[in-house]
Amino acid sequence: MPMQRDVGDFRLLDKQCLNALRLMRESQRYTKGLFSWIGFEKKEVLFDRDARAAGKTKWNYWKLLNLAIEGITSFTIAPLRASAFVGCILAFIAILYMLFIVLRTLICGEDVPGYPSLISIILFIGGIQLFFLGIIGEYLGRVFNESKFRPLYLVKDYNGQTIMDQKGARH
Repeated sequence: MPMQRDVGDFRLLDKQCLNALRLMRESQRYTKGLFSWIGFEKKEVLFDRDARAAGKTKWNYWKLLNLAIEGITSFTIAPLRASAFVGCILAFIAILYMLFIVLRTLICGEDVPGYPSLISIILFIGGIQLFFLGIIGEYLGRVFNESKFRPLYLVKDYNGQTIMDQKGARH
């Protein structure tokens, strides 16, 4: 989902945007993502920000990392999908390594009996497990997206009639 860069947390929203946000049934809200998800026209107001007048920020790197993880997990299932791809790649590399070990053993003889085949089998099984965890993750990601009960789309008006009223109810 495209999000505006260098945008702060303070926003001016009209009633239509607020009504759209009220339709979101999520309990853990990543607001930066939700503001982008609802769409609507956005305008930037540029200003020079003065230095902090008093006190120190309460945000540290740990809290920023947690915010980034929340943003990633709230709006994408890409990490789940990536695990399936990594599993496929790992299983493929393990097969290539097994072929290399077999050919090397046939041509040159064995260095340490059992070690190369054991490692290649462990790599292969690990890759297959990661692949199937990625598939399970895909299903879990779909359940996660459905459990948010987000509307499929937001309609501003239809044939000149307002669709959402001030309380966020759809007509």
